[in-house]
Amino acid sequence: MARRLDRGSRLVLASHNPGKLREIAALLAPFGLDVVSAGALGLPEPDEDAPDFVGNARIKALAAACGAGMVALADDSGFCLAALDGAPGVHSARWAGPGKDFAAAMARANDGLEAAGLGADRRAWFVAALSLAWPDGETASFLGRVDGTAVWPPRGTLGFGYDPMFCPAGSVATFGEMAPGAKEAISHRTRAFAQLRAACFG
Repeated sequence: MARRLDRGSRLVLASHNPGKLREIAALLAPFGLDVVSAGALGLPEPDEDAPDFVGNARIKALAAACGAGMVALADDSGFCLAALDGAPGVHSARWAGPGKDFAAAMARANDGLEAAGLGADRRAWFVAALSLAWPDGETASFLGRVDGTAVWPPRGTLGFGYDPMFCPAGSVATFGEMAPGAKEAISHRTRAFAQLRAACFG
């Protein structure tokens, strides 16, 4: 059973991604935590060399917890395409390159779908793993997923990453077209956070 976090506890968000930081900070807001980002503390980004989302989230959380000497929360998430055997998956950020060019990453994903043929499976999903880590090395991890369809061309400018080419099941709008509150209500990150909240917040 995971340790509980009390109101007023200090917590490091182990991410340098502004979009993720905004979403996670919004999810944490009701719990009265003293939140600081890894970037604000000058913590480096560790190598993410695990084969899965949970492993990479744990790497980031442990690095931040040990570096800052306080509890840390990390996210590892990605966009997955059935026709590409789950790619880009854990390599979602890498497809965008060092310049974080997600327009190019989305084009690469669509090129892969087109190469698979006109009848290519367009099922897609987002996965988010959240990992809490304590400076003594203890961790707790939670996994969320939302399924939908890959669309082309991309639509919307309200999200980040691959959001403009993902239409969640039951919606006609992409994540990129949804206001933050609408996306937050159904997102993979929110689903992972619901498990974290039940386990760790009083």
